[in-house]
Amino acid sequence: MSKLDSKIPAGPLKDKWKHHKDHMNLVAPNNRDKIDIIVVGTGLAGGSAAATLAEQGYNVKAFCYQDSPRRAHSIAAQGGINAAKNYQGDGDSTYRLFYDTIKGGDYRAREANVYRLAEVSANIIDQCVSQGVPFGRDYGGQLDNRSFGGVQVKRTFYAKGQTGQQLLLGAYSSLSRQIGKGRVKMYNRHEMLDLVIVDGKARGIIARNLVTGEVERHSAHAVVIASGGYGNVYFLSTNAMGSNVSAAWKIHKKGAYFANPCYVQIHPTCIPVHGTQQSKLTLMSESLRNSGRIWVPKKIEDSVAIREGKLRPENIKEEDRDYYLERRYPAFGNLVPRDVASRAGKERCDAGFGIENNDTKEGVYLDFSTEIIKKGKEAAIEKHIHNPSDQQIYDLGKAWIEEKYGNLFVMYEKITADDPYKTPMKIYPAVHYTMGGVWVDYNLQSTIPGCFVIGEANFSDHGANRLGASALMQGLADGYFVLPYTIADYLSSDIRTGTIPTDSADFVEAEKGIKDKIDFFLNNKGTHSVDHFHKQLGNIMWNKVGMGRTPEGLREAIREIEEVKNDFWKNVKVPGDVEGMNTELEKAFRVADFIELGQLMAIDALHRNESCGGHFREDHATPEGEAERDDVNFKYVGAWEYRGDDIKQEVLHKEDLIYENIEVKARSYK
Repeated sequence: MSKLDSKIPAGPLKDKWKHHKDHMNLVAPNNRDKIDIIVVGTGLAGGSAAATLAEQGYNVKAFCYQDSPRRAHSIAAQGGINAAKNYQGDGDSTYRLFYDTIKGGDYRAREANVYRLAEVSANIIDQCVSQGVPFGRDYGGQLDNRSFGGVQVKRTFYAKGQTGQQLLLGAYSSLSRQIGKGRVKMYNRHEMLDLVIVDGKARGIIARNLVTGEVERHSAHAVVIASGGYGNVYFLSTNAMGSNVSAAWKIHKKGAYFANPCYVQIHPTCIPVHGTQQSKLTLMSESLRNSGRIWVPKKIEDSVAIREGKLRPENIKEEDRDYYLERRYPAFGNLVPRDVASRAGKERCDAGFGIENNDTKEGVYLDFSTEIIKKGKEAAIEKHIHNPSDQQIYDLGKAWIEEKYGNLFVMYEKITADDPYKTPMKIYPAVHYTMGGVWVDYNLQSTIPGCFVIGEANFSDHGANRLGASALMQGLADGYFVLPYTIADYLSSDIRTGTIPTDSADFVEAEKGIKDKIDFFLNNKGTHSVDHFHKQLGNIMWNKVGMGRTPEGLREAIREIEEVKNDFWKNVKVPGDVEGMNTELEKAFRVADFIELGQLMAIDALHRNESCGGHFREDHATPEGEAERDDVNFKYVGAWEYRGDDIKQEVLHKEDLIYENIEVKARSYK
């Protein structure tokens, strides 16, 4: 018998959220200052939640391991944020955003949550404009939109190639206002290391001051986890180096179910790996696929010549280029969803057509020459330049590209030393976002009462594949417009509870557990660094739990990760002291969690005998190489319950996915 209760409201889909808000319990304004809330993570989800809750009158304690909330990984999002405003008049609507998101996630997301996300999306844009976010505008001064993968409308609002940064600055300004008023107490350079449960409810955390090394107890009436995703389990990813799963994994080990951990997004437009000592990958925004065309040579000998440095891509004739996404998916072309584009690129490289001169020969081109010429000709007409020269067309087209994507092109040239205006960008898929996460109900509450999870840290909105520009949408929707309503329903019974004491046995025991682990790490007589084990884990994950998965490879991964785990606890060496800053100690805690999560990801991928979205089982593919779902046996959320140190003993719970408003069918972008 499953213990999962999604608490989805009854009634028509379009009325569920409104009806739910109308009938939830509330905390009166005069009682909110009697309630303490901890928010772990201050990116878009956590920052917006902390600011909104404090604005409502609650006492908020916000934690981030960075030196400022402005350094949250949300800042790295480049391309845009979705919202169903239909400013372009091209047929968009709340329902279409809802449908595109469900279809993009390969029919593996919860219908009610996704519709709510689409419903509140328009509010986000109004909120951010009020904060001064400098969204791009069209010639008439209206907010502009661009297209992203998996849709046939323009609904993505953007601020050049730095949308995440601008949205984060908006949220940070709201958060700073509340810090200045004393309603938010900000704990920079603090990392949550455990959740404290008192009488069955989340009542606080154990955190470590990363500057002084002090281990601290913090209590609250509810705890909100907004700590992002777990892409760094692969070691190489587009995530910031500090991004980790520890907060989410700690609450998992305290009773929060972890849902769909195998759902990982591989982003198709990343700069390829260039060496074995690399520690970070760089994302090139999906927005570039609006203007860039992806291709490899048609002739394998041309690919070989390019890799050997004997041929330049600019010198390959148009008829000798394989624009494989346009060939395979004519209706969507270069704007197919990320999982589809990634697998198509891998297929071309596996067939020998890769163009990058690296160990794996993996890489394809993202070419802007067609768009430069097209926009150059349009600009020449607008400027009444008759019979423009090729150079004039190029200069005008380049200026248009530069205005749209300039900072992205500068970034690419700084990293690769290639001028992408003249030489096509080299790209290849890499780990980016994680759709799996802590299981939450409709109220965003985990299976631990009082422990809420928002943003990328939860599983709820993206199914098996996230559409581009929907991460920022979900983070801000959860923080600004969902959690502040739903958490009140829970907190309404706590107005007479009083301050939660931190001297109880539960806090003492949790703190002792952390101090014992610190003592172990610093005194273990190991011989290998933390990164040594992280790289071992990453190699296993990428090769066997990556873009293409097989039952044999997954079984090997489960066994090999177990070996890495045993070796880690025997031979890890953590230098430094308990006092003061110790980045190796920080990493040791995080990698220990990544190892356990990695094994659960492989277990989850092995149990799911189908292909859907980012989970591609090579033994479940159509003759054309597309993902082959099994809706009869696997149309459910797989939520795992922790049962001790042996991850293989975790228990699976299933939440059936019921679609009453859309037709579940084969996902096609052709």
